[in-house]
Order: sequence, then C-alpha cells, then structure tokens
Amino acid sequence: MTILTENTPKIAIIYHSNYGHTRRVAHAIAQGVARVGSAYPIDISKLSDDDWAMMDGADVLVFGSAVYMGSTTAEFKAFMDSTSKRWLSRAWQGKWAAGFANSGGLSGDKLAVLQQFCLFAMQHGMNWIGLPLLPTGSNETDLNRLSSFLGLMTQSLDAPPEVTPCQGDIDTAIWFGEHLAKTAQK
Repeated sequence: MTILTENTPKIAIIYHSNYGHTRRVAHAIAQGVARVGSAYPIDISKLSDDDWAMMDGADVLVFGSAVYMGSTTAEFKAFMDSTSKRWLSRAWQGKWAAGFANSGGLSGDKLAVLQQFCLFAMQHGMNWIGLPLLPTGSNETDLNRLSSFLGLMTQSLDAPPEVTPCQGDIDTAIWFGEHLAKTAQK
C-alpha cells in the first residue's frame, strides 16, 4: 500500500478499449503505479469533468489504445483532437507522458500508435518516458517479449480479456506502471 504524500506521483492512465483487452492492460499499469504512486485509469468513452480535472492535475499522462488500421481507435483520435484548447493554453506542458498499444498481431503496427502518442505528447510540450526494459525472451511469460522501447506493447489473441494479453505482457505492464511512478517521483 502506498502512503500518499505531497510527493506521491499522480498518474492518469487514459485509454480506449472496445472489448476489454486494452482496459485490462490499463489496470495492470495502474497496479504497478500503485506500488509507488496514485493511479487513475480513465476510460475516454466515459469522460467526465472530474476526469479532465484529474488529467490536468496529474504528473504523468499515459495514453493507451487498441490498434485499428495502423492507428489509434477513432474514439481515441477524437479524444486527442478534443485537447486542442489545452494545447493552445499549454496546460499539459512539462508533464510526463507515456503510451501503450495493444493489437492481435505480434507487430500489429503497435509502433505506429506509440509514435502517434509520442508526437501528440510532443505537441503538448510534454516529456516522454519509454520502456527501458531489456527483453527477457519471447515466451508468453517473459517481460517485454515484444521488444519495445518507445512504450508498452501488448498482444491480445482471439480470446476473452481474462485470458489475453498473456501473463508476460501483463507483468510488463505492471513493471511499466511502477517505472512511470518512480520516474515521476524523481
């Protein structure tokens, strides 16, 4: 359990998930964050004024989406477009940012989504945190088995969210969440 102090990092995990797989990854990241900081998973399909206030007050914004046709979901792109007033006022400038992408294929063009998130963060004047974890192998229980460094990549096969992404991807998400909180804490 994390004891909340003034220096406890606040991390908003902003995601869109059509079938629950990406939501599972977001909550695994939150589990890792909770070891050091305060995690706030935010489903963009249910945004409230409190969610926007949380994003504005967070130290780190983590963006996550399933990959559709080599890009984020249309809903996540609409969310990104809806931040234009924050972009103009530089409301998120100086915050930390990170990203995660989930798709069915080993590649599934997840890199394109992470690049899209990184560019989005750069336009907002944010600072990017990658995934500095060397791959431990390619089995379903290995950490960073998809060998990503720009952000977290996970793979969901044709199965329910309780089954996929595999344990290695979920453990990597937990590791990533803790890494994000420790980085913000520095």
